[in-house]
Amino acid sequence: MLPPETIAAIAEELAEAERTRSVIPRITECHPDATIEDSYAVQGVWRDKNLAAGRRLVGRKIGLTSRAMQAATGITEPDYGVMFDDTVWESGSVIPFDDFSNVRIEVELAFVLGEPLSGPRCTVLDVLRATEFVTPALEILNSHIELEGRTIVDTIADNAAYGGMVLGGNPTAPDAVDLRWVGALLYRNETIEETGVAAGVLNHPASGVAWLANKLHQHGARLEAGETILAGSFTRPMWVSRGDSVLCDYGPMGTITCRFQ
Repeated sequence: MLPPETIAAIAEELAEAERTRSVIPRITECHPDATIEDSYAVQGVWRDKNLAAGRRLVGRKIGLTSRAMQAATGITEPDYGVMFDDTVWESGSVIPFDDFSNVRIEVELAFVLGEPLSGPRCTVLDVLRATEFVTPALEILNSHIELEGRTIVDTIADNAAYGGMVLGGNPTAPDAVDLRWVGALLYRNETIEETGVAAGVLNHPASGVAWLANKLHQHGARLEAGETILAGSFTRPMWVSRGDSVLCDYGPMGTITCRFQ
């Protein structure tokens, strides 16, 4: 692994990039020997500094779980990041465009846990039993590392490119609908840009949550009751510019809207 002082320096560089809304060179360019465990160590240092500063962890995001996202990034392994309370928006919000870098939108389902989940053998059925409700969500991607040529090591260290989430629609019990067949129509400025169904996430969106519980077990952690888990996008990321309005129609599960200003 990289030396602890190098891990800390990378975490601070990423924290500064977040503060200044800037982009830094790829970690894999500066440190070609960096591993996935190194990148999770960087994310952990960055997370702990934010917790110490008073931010509150409200959940986790899972990334790169669908063929659409893997094809869009060239990365074939899922990753995860943390979500803080000041990154959550309600449907209908006007979102400051300048708070983010490389702004893109992904279409997801959010699982709100009523019970803890832990590995090492967590299954889809375990996830469904532990979930209080599932609700539509949009993820705002926010990359602080240059996009060209990045690897999973780069994305993990950058908190899996998480910037924020917008929650809305109709919260639904996990057994009230076949979650594989939840569909979504994503519009930018009243023009449809992406469509997809939630089965695109590892055949069932709860599979992503089970993967995360098992992955966290390797890192000595678990998912807690009350946490919100973004299960992974089932469309390609959609680029957003200042002034754009976004609407996502999840059919019977309702709609989400927001505007970037």
